[in-house]
Amino acid sequence: MSEEIVLDAEERMESSIAHLKENLNGIRTGRANPGLVDSLNVNVASYGGSDMTLKSLATVSVPEPSQILIRPFDVGTLKDIEKAIINSNLGYAPNNDGRVIRLNIPALSTEVRKKMCTRIKEFCESCKVAMRNVRRDANKALDQKEKDKLISEDERDSAKETIQKSLKKFEEKADELAKAREKDVME
Repeated sequence: MSEEIVLDAEERMESSIAHLKENLNGIRTGRANPGLVDSLNVNVASYGGSDMTLKSLATVSVPEPSQILIRPFDVGTLKDIEKAIINSNLGYAPNNDGRVIRLNIPALSTEVRKKMCTRIKEFCESCKVAMRNVRRDANKALDQKEKDKLISEDERDSAKETIQKSLKKFEEKADELAKAREKDVME
């Protein structure tokens, strides 16, 4: 009984970490990184106006440290991809040569780097809050199981302790990810 609650809590905490990684990949560093545009939504007119992620429409590579190269699988989607980049507020001016799109990534100022670090801290803190909410929900479920006489008090306390240890482990992982990303941004 309590094992299911513990496993569910750990899975939900792991998914919070995965979400944090996604958010951190979207944070710009001084170097070009495919993660900056990978998850960009593109409205593809030739596919009935449906939204698709850029990585499902094109190969995104980094031929040099300050440039992202986007090579669409279907050249007909080139204009849609270019339009999505312009409308995304990422601040990049796409260079379209008819076959590929090149994005030149300008160097970051110190002020912009500090703002990026603030966003990293915000992402990390919201991840931790989400994981603490998972712990709270799991603890409530355990209390209810114990109240309904489905598990013993000792089993409940043991499961709560396991969840607390998992939370600490995942919070440390979130801090490590954030620190590593901050280091990348400040280089």
